[in-house]
Amino acid sequence: MGLTKTEEFTKAQNELAVLAKALGHPARIAILQFLIKTRSCVCGDIVEELPLSQSTVSQHLKALKNAGLIKGDIEGPSVCYCIDEKAWNKAKKAIADLFESYKEPGCC
Repeated sequence: MGLTKTEEFTKAQNELAVLAKALGHPARIAILQFLIKTRSCVCGDIVEELPLSQSTVSQHLKALKNAGLIKGDIEGPSVCYCIDEKAWNKAKKAIADLFESYKEPGCC
């Protein structure tokens, strides 16, 4: 497999790409919406909210956690997840900055 050459891009570009990839699946959007709606740490309820298996939900939670959008705390045999507010605000600013950088129509 070829190299991705991520080192050729800025830290901000790489961080935004990780964020965009994490947001690039409807199940992950649904998980984030559920966590936002519940406004608290959620342990086992996420699987009940989605038409996916436990293992698939776990993979999506891992991707969201790796992107920094959520955090998880281990409580006994389960992990409780919630929005990571500091990372969420940083991601919100990064996305807003990208869209705000486009001021006027280009050549097309």
